[in-house]
Amino acid sequence: MPPTTDRRPPLLLAMGPGIADRLLTDRHRTRLAALTRTDPHLVAHDLTAPDARTAAALAEAELLLTCWGATPLTPRVLARAPRLRAVVHAAGSVKHHITDACWDRGLRVTSAAGANALPVAEYTLAAILFAGKRVLRSAQRYAELRSGHGWLDESAGWGNYRRTVGIVGASRIGRRVVELLRPFDIEVLLYDPYLTAPPPGAVLTGLDELCARSSVVSVHAPQLPSTYRMIGARQLAALPDGATLINTSRGSLVDEDALLPHLTAGRLHAVLDVTDPELPPPDSPLYSLPNVLLTPHVAGSLGNELHRMTDQALDEIARYTRGEPFAEEVRAADLGHSA
Repeated sequence: MPPTTDRRPPLLLAMGPGIADRLLTDRHRTRLAALTRTDPHLVAHDLTAPDARTAAALAEAELLLTCWGATPLTPRVLARAPRLRAVVHAAGSVKHHITDACWDRGLRVTSAAGANALPVAEYTLAAILFAGKRVLRSAQRYAELRSGHGWLDESAGWGNYRRTVGIVGASRIGRRVVELLRPFDIEVLLYDPYLTAPPPGAVLTGLDELCARSSVVSVHAPQLPSTYRMIGARQLAALPDGATLINTSRGSLVDEDALLPHLTAGRLHAVLDVTDPELPPPDSPLYSLPNVLLTPHVAGSLGNELHRMTDQALDEIARYTRGEPFAEEVRAADLGHSA
């Protein structure tokens, strides 16, 4: 009998050092091997490096499985990948490594942004509900007092019943937050200039009105030139006394110079998972202000949540091998108004 032709497409892993070991469990590696021809011991950290093994794998690759730290796919890199047809990104935004040359080449691109949106939305939901209950401040006060206290008197303005929450940006994450808030007795306002009809459970409004009416504002817009400092001095001044600003998007969307006086005066509260710069300087008051919860960009996929992104990426690879369209295809036109 003639030898059987292996129809599995050749795939190369391309991502930053250490990422593949966190992304791929033994189960994932077994499934990837069943779907594609992949060298499980080769992860290309730099597709421009003069490494013969990487160069040979790149020259044969029909698919790239990428994640954080992937090499930008410039014309020089693509010239070394003549058979490349698709890029499957097991993370959120593809803007770091998908270049105009990819679209000119006609590459198909997909990402696991939908999977990465879920933990961000869950973090946001927790932050919204904790903000309404003043959990951060009450925990601090409890530690300070270490004795009985008239909490009913102090908590007169607390609670989530009929609270108004403003969501800035109808991204995957923003929409998921709206969905998660539907079971609660909370009015949800939504601002997105590209949206003509709101998702169920939200009311469309302007940004300034949203800020003026909301006791919690959560930012989920993409980082674009048009969104730079979109939460600026005017919007921050419009927030009611005691309101909480949540930012899990990008630090550049909030004017932190305008925000800090409100925080140091205690007029506003903040939950900041992202800042500008990404790592605040050591003397930043954000680390120590009692009305600020500062976390190190942990809202997105971490730990076992990475495996959700891997599962979505492998599902897309399975669709590719069956000749089906990607379920979460990324198109060049989408990137003008998305993350």
